Amino acid sequence: MPRDIGTSDAGTHATAVGRSPDHQKVWAIASTVCDPEIPVLTIADLGILRRVEVTEDQNVLVTITPTYSGCPAMDAIRDDLKTAFAKEGYPSTEVELVLAPAWTTDWMTETGKAKLQEYGIAPPSGRAAAGGHSGLVRLSLAVKCPQCSSLNTRELTRFGSTSCKALYVCQVCKEPFDYFKVL
Repeated sequence: MPRDIGTSDAGTHATAVGRSPDHQKVWAIASTVCDPEIPVLTIADLGILRRVEVTEDQNVLVTITPTYSGCPAMDAIRDDLKTAFAKEGYPSTEVELVLAPAWTTDWMTETGKAKLQEYGIAPPSGRAAAGGHSGLVRLSLAVKCPQCSSLNTRELTRFGSTSCKALYVCQVCKEPFDYFKVL
């Protein structure tokens, strides 16, 4: 029978049942895997690591939720998880993608947001809207520049280096930067 494993400071969306040293070890292994598009963030920082299970015969099942259903990083993350567990003596790892509930930037850890800021990407500001987005008017956000902390910034394009980010420019220091959109 599988055992649930996991801890997260991203709220109640990640499974956090086991607290033994073994549970912490296996969650910690999964938590070392970085997002290939933003290598300063682990999948735990990003909040996409949802659950880790270990069976009696030491097989591992990891559940992740992509940031969006077509995210191209999922194959790399799956491979990196299998490699991380194989290096630690778990030869059989299955990675399951779960689309519901949909990932939200609310699941990002505060540590992850701080890492984004330090890396030069403005972290999401605010919380995701409850319910649907239909009928909402898109307002221009005051996004803080990660270089100089000015709020005198403007959006250049709604889609930046990845679909999760918008491209902004600071009117004070003139530096362009990515803003991780609230989703």
